[in-house]
Amino acid sequence: MPYNMTATRVLMNNLRQVMAEDGDTRSRLDHVVRLIAGAMVADVCSVYLREADGAHLLIATEGLKPEAVNKTRMSPGEGLVGYVARTAEPIAIEDAPRHPAFSYRPETGEDPFHAFLGVPILRTGGVTGVLVVQNRTERSYREEEIDTLQTIAMVLAEIVHTLVLAPAPQQGNDRRSRSGSAAGNLKGRVFCEGLGYGLAVLHDPVVPPAKFFATDQAAEVQRLSEGLIGLRESIDRMMLIDGAALGGDPRDVMEAYRLLADDPSWAEKLLEGIRSGLSAEASVDRARREHRAKLQNARDPYLRERLHDLEDLDNRLLRVLGGAEGKPKITGDQAILVARRLGPAELLEYAHAGLKGILMEEAAASSHAAIVARALGIPAIGGIDGLTTRIEQGDYIIVDAEDGTVHIRPDDVVYDAYMARVGLRSERQARYAALKGLPAKTLDGTHVSLMLNAGLDLDLDMLDQAGADGVGLFRTEFQFLVSESLPPLEDQIALYKRVLDRAAGRPVIFRTLDLGGDKVLPALSQLREENPALGWRSIRFALDHKGLFRRQLRALVRAAGDGPLTVMFPMVTVPHEYRAAKALLLEEIQWTLRHTGKKPSKLEVGVMLETPALGFSMQDLAGEVDFLSVGTNDLLQFFFAADRMTPSVSERYDLVDPASLRYLKMVADICKAGNIRLSVCGEATASPPVALCFAALGFTSLSMAGSAIGPVKQALRGVDLGAFRAGLFERMDKPNGSFRNQVLALAAEHGIDTADS
Repeated sequence: MPYNMTATRVLMNNLRQVMAEDGDTRSRLDHVVRLIAGAMVADVCSVYLREADGAHLLIATEGLKPEAVNKTRMSPGEGLVGYVARTAEPIAIEDAPRHPAFSYRPETGEDPFHAFLGVPILRTGGVTGVLVVQNRTERSYREEEIDTLQTIAMVLAEIVHTLVLAPAPQQGNDRRSRSGSAAGNLKGRVFCEGLGYGLAVLHDPVVPPAKFFATDQAAEVQRLSEGLIGLRESIDRMMLIDGAALGGDPRDVMEAYRLLADDPSWAEKLLEGIRSGLSAEASVDRARREHRAKLQNARDPYLRERLHDLEDLDNRLLRVLGGAEGKPKITGDQAILVARRLGPAELLEYAHAGLKGILMEEAAASSHAAIVARALGIPAIGGIDGLTTRIEQGDYIIVDAEDGTVHIRPDDVVYDAYMARVGLRSERQARYAALKGLPAKTLDGTHVSLMLNAGLDLDLDMLDQAGADGVGLFRTEFQFLVSESLPPLEDQIALYKRVLDRAAGRPVIFRTLDLGGDKVLPALSQLREENPALGWRSIRFALDHKGLFRRQLRALVRAAGDGPLTVMFPMVTVPHEYRAAKALLLEEIQWTLRHTGKKPSKLEVGVMLETPALGFSMQDLAGEVDFLSVGTNDLLQFFFAADRMTPSVSERYDLVDPASLRYLKMVADICKAGNIRLSVCGEATASPPVALCFAALGFTSLSMAGSAIGPVKQALRGVDLGAFRAGLFERMDKPNGSFRNQVLALAAEHGIDTADS
């Protein structure tokens, strides 16, 4: 066994030569196991490959019977091989036959072997196989030996993938994967509707096999040291914030993140990889694979969060080491971006990359990453389990962001069906475009304003493209979320002025900072909360950070100058929160008047209905609030006690439900009596049936993504709203079965196209 690093580096050099050799698949793989057995002084070296059903197939061996290759198959979880694969951890046993997990296979001829050392072969976030060495004698494997075999397994992952799974040569625009991964489908949640097709580009750094080995160990150690310094400096920059503006928030989370980056055991682990013959990138990649594999099995929320932090650090360090080369290469106009997680700032980096689709593994349809995806107008699907373990660089992908399906390496039948749907979608878009200059006026004369939800400069392009009547929701927090530091006052003023200028006289409703919950500032670390959706967020957060809040209100007032200004406060629960926020706004107007001589020519102040409690308090705000706007995402989760960030329940409850519609009708009646204007700014209005329900309840302004304005306008222009209202109220009084299906049937009776609803 190689107890010193010199022997390990010799083995690594030999493996590198094998990777560069010509020859058939079988001879090269046989060469690999012979090399490992010799270097490890083992009587047996075997490679088991994980198959699609979770079983493990013996694909190469030195020391077992050759005829067992491609015949011996271990069922999922069977034997010591299955144990290693299930736990994603190495196992070393002095006498394997005595272990309760041992499974005897006589066809392999393994009777005389006792000592067993198995390590997982990790690739793209999961266990793809198991590497085993065995000895005749009973013996204990040392930590150095286990570590050596784990290092070998990392390199072997690429060799096995290249040798065993390499596809046939491709010609032309063949849709088979360049990497040879298995074809199939994955399901997720639609973030931005549409259809896209192209080649997978992985957001997380990819270390090519050619860069696995260290040619100059001292140089690699130096590169790693410099990379760690660069990583720590970038984290320090994130922590340099204006403490006065934040009111001295707790820094526990960010400090913990900094401690992880300074952890000497992590750095030492990376240095060990370099000493064994790996490059700096490969050593970090090995740590990342181990963290991902452990994450697959982790159930404890705190442990999963820590593993996420570790993986984020691995990726950050890989980007630092790679420099410009570490960034994803997007060439041509056929790229599908694939990522485990994406922050809004990272996603915006791809705004002009010509992406045809975006796929994310860990995200919710209401997260800020999803909102940015909609702003980009690129077909996007998120919440896809197993995404990064199934898709590899260069795979051909169809993104069906109409039903949330990802087709990996589609065959001709699937591709032809996709192209047919693209044609139909183009026809629909042409019909919607023809309506752009027409009002959203129902057959019986009710006019509904169709407004745009926005939060970024690029959103505002849709004002004219979709024919929006104005901006019904401008999410001001995105300027904060995409920056590693707090935006200065002048930057905030400049953004709000650009929005008003782009609107060209059309109304703009600015929602003040809606932070907390799933929207946490990079420059601000909050205390961990058991349920952040119900915690310190939105208006609660703003009122507790008056310096930060007043700075934003001042920027809004300064940007408006002597023109109109409309402001809306999020997640107000009780009247005094609204009154406190409005009082600060009025103070800033007076301050601006004293210092600039200007104040808004017209001021409108509204409130978002996101908590059920506010609905019962609206009569107390009559004469104080100008308008109410329903935020459907939060209202729905609080009304039905269903966390919208939890996939298992987030889509279980429907806004088109008798209980929720009756509640909204009650709120609408209260607001009409108090002369409070009614609007909706939640994403739910993007569905024509939901938009019709709100219009029937008396909501005269609906705000949505630009891509939804056409379908909703078509539905409104084709309905007799009075007749639809009567039918809706009748069904609300006597619901029968699926209420959404009843509403869809009612819409169909009125000639409304509900095919995509």
